[in-house]
Amino acid sequence: MTVSVLVVDDSGFFRKRLTEILTVSGQIKVVGVATNGREGVDMAEKLRPDVITMDYEMPVMDGISAVREIMARRPVPVLMFSSLTYEGARVTLDALEAGAVDFLPKNFEEIARDSSQLQRILIDRVLDVARSSPGSRPTASTSVAASPSPARQPAPAPTSRPSRPQASVAEVRAASSQPETPRSTFRRSPAKRYSVVAIGTSTGGPVALQRVLTHLPASFPAPVVLVQHMPASFTPAFAERLNKLCKIEVRQAEDGDLLKPGLALLAPGGKQMVIENRGGQGRVKILPGDDRLHYKPCVDVTFGSLARAYPGKTLGVILTGMGADGKEGCRLMKQSGSVVWSQDEKSSVIYGMPMAVAKAGLTDEVLSLDDVGPRLIEGVS
Repeated sequence: MTVSVLVVDDSGFFRKRLTEILTVSGQIKVVGVATNGREGVDMAEKLRPDVITMDYEMPVMDGISAVREIMARRPVPVLMFSSLTYEGARVTLDALEAGAVDFLPKNFEEIARDSSQLQRILIDRVLDVARSSPGSRPTASTSVAASPSPARQPAPAPTSRPSRPQASVAEVRAASSQPETPRSTFRRSPAKRYSVVAIGTSTGGPVALQRVLTHLPASFPAPVVLVQHMPASFTPAFAERLNKLCKIEVRQAEDGDLLKPGLALLAPGGKQMVIENRGGQGRVKILPGDDRLHYKPCVDVTFGSLARAYPGKTLGVILTGMGADGKEGCRLMKQSGSVVWSQDEKSSVIYGMPMAVAKAGLTDEVLSLDDVGPRLIEGVS
């Protein structure tokens, strides 16, 4: 099946280059190009593409306004192109809140080292975005009360587990060779005291994290660590945005930070965040991005470190995202006796990461996105 794409950008060179790259695979057909947001909105209505690529700074109508109007008329998966600057991050986060699915740097040299890698990344991202369904979920600005969520689904009971796994990068990678545990009976995990709540996410994560964390009171009794796949230039702006919107404190993690109740620490982009337990006090260790790992930051690395630092005392939550990052970290958590929740398919922008965890039989509860925040308040004592 061929994916139809509408390219919206005021740069003739960029429109031509992107069209050439996308059409070479034979899986994608560029059905139209628009030079500004207004043209993009009108052509989206006329051509009904499967995916729209959107610049954010254009004459007549900017990309964010265009995304909002497209989502109001006929929701279509939108892939934003942005600059890797603080301002670019701020605008991109606004676009994601307006309904865009994902984003990529507009400077192709920032995405890939060579043309073949660039072609693969762009084509794969468009095909992935095409599988999302933005119209089935409200954006972050939509009232939660106006969007009733489906009933909670408990998930498989945990399998037997040894006491204290060691979570090095090598072990995280080796764990992928273990056989999948089939789904079994469902159960709901009781409220308990957790030393840490850890949340991992990717595509759709910025809006999902906003919707979860804004539920939490300033007196939330556990520290929170956040791993969101995001470039290094974006995580400071994202942490600042969350901090302004949330009652709990949110900031980008720094090496040596202490875990504290009511504080959420976001893993910095381009690096790895590990949690250590020194005499009962959780402490952040920030490591350089490991070239052996595709994701920087990587959910598996952070979750694996928590399995070692707080065996049986961590609540891991996997939200929307492409791929399977987090599955092996959750496996190590489960082996240590900790609890794992995952987002359901209906409320996920991309049901990749949560599906991988659920299919592996590692999920104690499957929750709609709008249930995660209230469930955290109810389930963390």
